[in-house]
Amino acid sequence: MKIIRVGTVPSTQDVARPLAVGTVVLAEHQTAGRGRLGRRWEAPPGSAFLASWVMRAHSLAPLAAGVAAATACGQPIRLKWPNDLLLDGRKLGGILVERINQRCVVGTGINLHWAPPGAAQLNIDRDTLLVRMEPEMTRWFAAPETEVMAAWRMRSDTLGRLVRVELPGEKFEGIAEDLASDGSLIVAGRVVAAGDVVHLSSAG
Repeated sequence: MKIIRVGTVPSTQDVARPLAVGTVVLAEHQTAGRGRLGRRWEAPPGSAFLASWVMRAHSLAPLAAGVAAATACGQPIRLKWPNDLLLDGRKLGGILVERINQRCVVGTGINLHWAPPGAAQLNIDRDTLLVRMEPEMTRWFAAPETEVMAAWRMRSDTLGRLVRVELPGEKFEGIAEDLASDGSLIVAGRVVAAGDVVHLSSAG
């Protein structure tokens, strides 16, 4: 992959969006980093892994990116649907995928040397994680859907739990039973394509 290193930028997604497949933008600091649902992602300069990967489109891109990132970060890392990385039940990082025609711009934010209260940090060097993650992104974005789904299930911290789903104008609780074929979460028989999922119990 072609690696483009930048200092302080509003968002690596903005830099990466027009670039070719096979490019990764790695930033020292973001001033307007974004998570899902318009949330801010903030971290002190140099303290986080802030990268956007330009990949060929994959029908399960968020799941593929999650498996790639979790594998690169190490065995203890688990996945919370749809896009969080967890370490010992605490949030370590997140993933934001934008589909642009036949490309996906995959933003990854992972706490390395600092974490907000209640969150986790990985305590490894940024370039070490980059070296680990590059082949995993390549591998999982080329993997068939069935393989991606199986790997995600193996890493899941959500499946088997009692969860609360928070949708616009509605909340409901139930067991997170499985993934649908498109990567949606099945909770108490309902297919959840988007929204917030809050873990209420240990995975069983």
